[in-house]
Amino acid sequence: MKTNESSLTSLISAFGRAYHSKYDAPKIFDDFIAKDLITAKEFTDISENMIQGISFFNQEIAQKYQEDPDEILKWITQVQLSPTPLARAAYCEHVFLNEAMLGLKQYVILGAGLDTFCFRHPELENSVGIFEVDHPATQELKKNRLDEANLTIPRNLHFVPMDFTKQFSYQHLIEAGFDSTKTFFSLLGVSYYLTKEEISNLIHHLFANVPSGSSIVLDYADDRLFEEKGMSNRVDNMVKMASAGGEPMKSGFTYSEIEKLLESAGLLIYEHLSPAEINDRFFSHRTDYLSAFETIHYLHAIKK
Repeated sequence: MKTNESSLTSLISAFGRAYHSKYDAPKIFDDFIAKDLITAKEFTDISENMIQGISFFNQEIAQKYQEDPDEILKWITQVQLSPTPLARAAYCEHVFLNEAMLGLKQYVILGAGLDTFCFRHPELENSVGIFEVDHPATQELKKNRLDEANLTIPRNLHFVPMDFTKQFSYQHLIEAGFDSTKTFFSLLGVSYYLTKEEISNLIHHLFANVPSGSSIVLDYADDRLFEEKGMSNRVDNMVKMASAGGEPMKSGFTYSEIEKLLESAGLLIYEHLSPAEINDRFFSHRTDYLSAFETIHYLHAIKK
């Protein structure tokens, strides 16, 4: 991951969350703080770039709404940009908050980017330690944005700079205050960019030093990733954009493959959501463009 790409990825994700919080209803996931972590100019620039790129995404929509840029932006954001980040965040936070109610004390967010969880849940400041693990450049960007937004870093939030996709180090976590109690991990928007071997190694390392009952929520692409076009070619567009941006997507799994990978690390799948189940849970009865991506699954797995 290159420094500038790391920052851009975080900014675009924050843009999608901010757009949803401001314009969409009903809310799938209301990140009402995301808007504070991107500047007004960035929001405008990203919007304009999306609108100008509509012909890449859909010629018919480009023609139909050529006089309505707001509708073009809504279409691109809701069809291409937002569905997976919104629904996977909603799912993950629901699972984690249930775990926290049962006494969980430690949360590790891998690939945190401009995540705002701890700022939206100040009630956890005295009960849950939160460790954000990400590329050093992305964490510097975030710290600068928090400072500019006059957001005080809660005492339970710990930044752990690490390119964990290359080599995961527990020592960095321990130095930030992590201990070997039961832990919840989230790995969202990462697995597609790693090889199967890299994902397996990462999962094994994550769970080597935590006790039984520790768990993870992750999203993954299925084995149709490089074949399925998706609505308005959005899956194909996603793969092409990732490759063009220098971060090609590398892996898709059958359910059996991901189950065996997790089992080899001592994990059992507690819950698995297929694209159809994700759509039913998070996108049903909507009247806008939002719907679940055709090749993306979510799961919650627990260490035996």
